[in-house]
Amino acid sequence: MTIIMFFYLLSLVCWLGAIIFFSFFTAPVVFTRLPIHDAGKVISAIFPRYYILGYVAGGVALVLAFYLMEAHGARGWWSATLAALVFALACTVYAGMVIRPRIDAIRTVVEQPNPDPAKKADFDRMHQLSVTLNGAVLLLNLFALFTTAGAVTHHG
Repeated sequence: MTIIMFFYLLSLVCWLGAIIFFSFFTAPVVFTRLPIHDAGKVISAIFPRYYILGYVAGGVALVLAFYLMEAHGARGWWSATLAALVFALACTVYAGMVIRPRIDAIRTVVEQPNPDPAKKADFDRMHQLSVTLNGAVLLLNLFALFTTAGAVTHHG
């Protein structure tokens, strides 16, 4: 059981750590050190790996959380954890498979000197949605970590 808990926690903290590192370190540095066009290219190159990490770590965390709930019987805490992980993974998949491709498709048009205002507005809306989803996944992962601590503390 210890090895399963280890891999569950490892997957959760890898996912959470990637979000924190990207959001608070990588993106701000890239966008303050590079011209906007180059910064967009760098971030676009990072995103496929960023989302793959979220899909894999989120999927592993979800499967192992379900197993741990069944093994420990701590349904209250683990049910809350599972709900958070399901929603976080859904947000990640939507952001990576729906929002990111839409942003990539209009990025080059928006980065032109006089972008089409409608495309610029669409880009800005998609970018804001992406940022909001990323923030939601961060909070949901923190909640999942908290409820995991509750499950372990209250039910071994």
